[in-house]
Amino acid sequence: MRPPERILLIADIEGSSGCWDRQGARFMTRQWREACIGMSRDVDAVVRSLFQQGVAGVDVIDFHRTGYNLLPELIDRRASIRQGYPAGPVAGIGQVAGTDAVMFIGMHAASGTPGFLAHTLTSRIAALKINGRLIAEVELVASVLTPYHLIPRFFSGCPVACDQASSAIPGIRTYRIDKSTGRSGFDAGSWRRGLAESAAAALDIGHGTCPDPGGPFKVEVEMRDSPAAEAAAKRWGCNTDGAAIHFEAWDAADLFLKLIRICYFNRLTARFMNSSLLLYRLIGRLGWLTARYSPRLNLKKL
Repeated sequence: MRPPERILLIADIEGSSGCWDRQGARFMTRQWREACIGMSRDVDAVVRSLFQQGVAGVDVIDFHRTGYNLLPELIDRRASIRQGYPAGPVAGIGQVAGTDAVMFIGMHAASGTPGFLAHTLTSRIAALKINGRLIAEVELVASVLTPYHLIPRFFSGCPVACDQASSAIPGIRTYRIDKSTGRSGFDAGSWRRGLAESAAAALDIGHGTCPDPGGPFKVEVEMRDSPAAEAAAKRWGCNTDGAAIHFEAWDAADLFLKLIRICYFNRLTARFMNSSLLLYRLIGRLGWLTARYSPRLNLKKL
């Protein structure tokens, strides 16, 4: 009999059943409020399925924009929901000690590829290459978690995102959502049942393996805007070539931290990172409260 595990469940919105266009991923839009419902119901379906299989606990990481998208009243109360981004122990994720495996749901494909709302970390990045190879966000995060021995067991997202996850992490189970035809005719209930069943089945995938991130890395971050790339490169002491920023990183943790600084921080906010993250969490929570208690938000939808 398989021993119970504690699962780290990282949830994003682009590959959820509630997000069908760019507005659905943008903070404070009507479409985003609706997408929050779909994302929450997806998480709930997976959480309930995992508990039914005897999993000891589920820690859910809200991993989109400000980190405030999930509506706890729509999710099984046995799950622990973490919102807002902590500085550590794992940047943006927090404490992972005591968890045995990681699952990713609602994720997206890499910048520079044709997936649904494809991006890596931020849409300001046109392409992220590590040692000359395009990298998806799931591979970055899974690599950062490798030293903690978290086995990546499950991934859901658009077909392109699923193919990238399978290529980067051999043995991971994937479940697709096809958004090419739009929301019309999409049966969210049926799709969620399949999502939940597939996540539960991923618990039976042998022991599994963590990705080997290797290192050191030569990194090329191609930004969509050349002035922004030049400013970021100057700020962080990187080389630049037009819209591309170049730097080196020793390991996955160093790589992830440097990318986060380039994408989200300047020298001042990085120096006072805890205070900056606190302010960001406050902004996110205020927006989340307006969404959660909006008179136009129909929790029966999606």
